[in-house]
Amino acid sequence: MPHAYCWFDDPRIANGDPAGARLGWGGMNGIGARVVTLGFVGIEWSSVVAVPRDEVFAWFERPGAFARLAPPWQPVQVRSEARSLADGRAVLRLPGGLSWVAQHRGSEYDPPHRFVDEVVGDGLGTLPAGLLPWRHTHEFEIVGADHTRVVDRVDSPVPGFALRSMFAYRSRQLADDLAAHRLAAAHGLGPSVVAVTGASGLVGAALTALLTTGGHTVIRLVRRTPSGPDERRWDPADPEPGLLAGVDAVVHLAGASIAGRFTDAHKRAIADSRIEPTRRLADLAARSGVRTFVSASAIGWYGADRGDEPLTENSSRGTGFLADLVTGWESAATEVADRVRVVTVRTGIVQSPRGGTLRLLRPLFTAGLGGRIGDGTQWLSWIGIDDLVEVYHRALWDANLVGPVNAVAPQPVTNADYTRTLARVVRRPALLPVPEFGPALLLGTEGARELAAASQRVQPTRLQESEHRFRTPALDFALRHILGRTLDNRTQR
Repeated sequence: MPHAYCWFDDPRIANGDPAGARLGWGGMNGIGARVVTLGFVGIEWSSVVAVPRDEVFAWFERPGAFARLAPPWQPVQVRSEARSLADGRAVLRLPGGLSWVAQHRGSEYDPPHRFVDEVVGDGLGTLPAGLLPWRHTHEFEIVGADHTRVVDRVDSPVPGFALRSMFAYRSRQLADDLAAHRLAAAHGLGPSVVAVTGASGLVGAALTALLTTGGHTVIRLVRRTPSGPDERRWDPADPEPGLLAGVDAVVHLAGASIAGRFTDAHKRAIADSRIEPTRRLADLAARSGVRTFVSASAIGWYGADRGDEPLTENSSRGTGFLADLVTGWESAATEVADRVRVVTVRTGIVQSPRGGTLRLLRPLFTAGLGGRIGDGTQWLSWIGIDDLVEVYHRALWDANLVGPVNAVAPQPVTNADYTRTLARVVRRPALLPVPEFGPALLLGTEGARELAAASQRVQPTRLQESEHRFRTPALDFALRHILGRTLDNRTQR
């Protein structure tokens, strides 16, 4: 399966010199190229994806596209997406309670060739952003039978250099998401109805956007009163018999946060939010004719400290609270494995500036206050947020994935290596090691041992056996991608 190479602005590209590929990044499933044209204001950026134009334009028209392209390092949130690229409007939530409103222009909507949006004012909450001239033209050009050039042109007083990282991120997201959907379709995954618990969380929000851009219907299972037709009320203690009517697959992500001091009450809340709700939902899925049940799990199954031992899905379970918790959690899901295909996704340390440990560490490291924990020799098995959601996506169509699947990058690192890499990416020193007793002050002795000081060298063996391709297998590029730093250097991922 060929790589998709996208190159940065370099004169050798125009001359057809293949050496230019060494300056680019490895993508997926096709051949692409990127050219950047910068001016004193605004930007024009283009990239080529190995997908027909109609298919690319359709991706942009589906719900979730705006969310999939929003850079995670920026302090904004998608409040609402445009219902139509012809005349809808999208709203971003900015810091300080302000908003950015992008209005699509019907007079310039020309599918599948072009759509245009402009920033508009809509009350005091949109000031001063609403006064900023900003016109974004999206154009789509045929480049051969199966390739499309996606051109982004922004006319704005914002300097082009300030926008380059955002468009580099968007190009990679688009290429990788389209490749994921094409791979799934090639393996028989047609438009499906997927019910998701925890859809508003870090992983759930990213996954639901990926699914809807792929043409799937997502039913969000919520514990409050539903606010629309895409939501159904779910009572974890007693789910309604018809909750999963018409559903093809369930992705179960809900559960109380594990982070916190490991008091008896906290540990009980963690277990109570996972084990019995999972058992009841899995049983309902089996009785409702759901074909696939995918449940979140965790690498805590392997125990807090396994030293340098490489851990695969066939390794023995460990000891401790989290090992006991995950064992009960997975057992609750697999009780119905004789009636429905069950996949339990043993997740490593998720990398995203929108949540998890990186959300806490990023400001510390940016301020030059980061450092390793203890001696830094403990193993950290991590995974980028987009690689994680693609594991869930794969679980929906890959019938060979059954039971536990380690959702970790193929290159685990030590805590010291992680510290050095993050510091290098944010261009700050990491000179302040955290003493081992530090995390215990916040998490308690047990919590510090099982979370902050945990050492698990986990391998994604089943994914590798399935020839699964990771978007960001190396930590340096993974962090650069989600922190908007890929243009800081010119190395392949």
